[in-house]
Amino acid sequence: MAELELRSVSAGYKGEMVVREVTARLPRGSWLAIIGPNGAGKSTLLKAITGITEHSGEILLDGAPIRAMSARERARAVGYAPQTPVVPEGLTVTDYALLGRTPHLGLLAREGRSDLVIVREVLARLDLDHLADRPLRTLSGGERQRAVLARVLAQQAGLLLLDEPTTGLDVGHAQALLELVDRLRRADGTTVVSTLHDLTLAAQYADELVLVDNGDVVAVGPPTEVLTVERVATHYGAKVAILAAPDGTPVVTPVRT
Repeated sequence: MAELELRSVSAGYKGEMVVREVTARLPRGSWLAIIGPNGAGKSTLLKAITGITEHSGEILLDGAPIRAMSARERARAVGYAPQTPVVPEGLTVTDYALLGRTPHLGLLAREGRSDLVIVREVLARLDLDHLADRPLRTLSGGERQRAVLARVLAQQAGLLLLDEPTTGLDVGHAQALLELVDRLRRADGTTVVSTLHDLTLAAQYADELVLVDNGDVVAVGPPTEVLTVERVATHYGAKVAILAAPDGTPVVTPVRT
């Protein structure tokens, strides 16, 4: 479990900040979704939290600055699934998931029995145990996304960062993946930060949204407060209607002009 706090965080590349002055606080076990149009700076902010992108301001994990952690300490504390993960050739699902145990191994050490037990448990939770010996390249899109999640969960990190985890998935597989993440974070108390293009899915699963446009935070709060017809029109250039799902969460639907 981990508590995350962002204090006036700006992040970018080669001295040019592409996302600016982000302030947010996530209690343990909560889910924050970063939303916004293409090029808004969503992925850059996520990379800043991992410590792999330069940033100003403070990023605190359980009260400790992330920039003060070593790379190994960050890898143990933060699990990160990029939008387009590098999937090495020739690895099976088990081999790939075992990569998540690397931060816990000593120098030149190999995975032991306990690491294999953790990976087997993760694969079972993700319904991948029957595919444990399958090469990654033979998996469907949904299965591969779950394999990426397995590698991250094998880290046993308290903070889970997911960059567009539903990319390339149909609505059924996207829903199944997010349901799985939600069940796991509720069971384990894991804190989740994700970027999501689908505003309806973001509203259904996240406790709080951060809307970013052109690098600036334009709204922060519960989905019912952040997602309005006016904001979507202004920041996405889209004409929409905001309906309500049976559970009361917003449903964003396009309206023909």
